[in-house]
Amino acid sequence: MATVYHINKGMGRPIVFKGLKAQYIAYLALGLVLMLIGFAIGYVSGVPLVFLMVLVGVFGGGLFVVVFRMSEKFGEHGLLKFLAKRGIPRFLVFRSRRLFTGLKNVRS
Repeated sequence: MATVYHINKGMGRPIVFKGLKAQYIAYLALGLVLMLIGFAIGYVSGVPLVFLMVLVGVFGGGLFVVVFRMSEKFGEHGLLKFLAKRGIPRFLVFRSRRLFTGLKNVRS
C-alpha cells in the first residue's frame, strides 16, 4: 500500500511538510543534492569511502539541524525580512537642505 504525505494544510496557508515551512523545503532539497554531488565527486576522485560516509553524515546532520532551526525561528517569510532588515541603515544623515528645498508640495 502506498504512503500518502499531506503537504498542504489549506488555501492561503504556506506549504508545510514534516515541520518544514515554505522555502525551507527547497533549501533542504538543494543541500541534499549538493551533498550527493560532492559525494560522487569524492568517490570518483578516489577518496576513501569511510571518510566520505562520515563527512556526508556530519554535513547531512548539520544541514537538517540548521534548516529545521531556521524554519522554526523565522517561519515562512521571516528569513527574507531578517536579511532585508540588515540592509536598512540605522539613521540617515543629510549634510545640506538642498534635498528638501527643491521638493514641491504635491497633494494626492
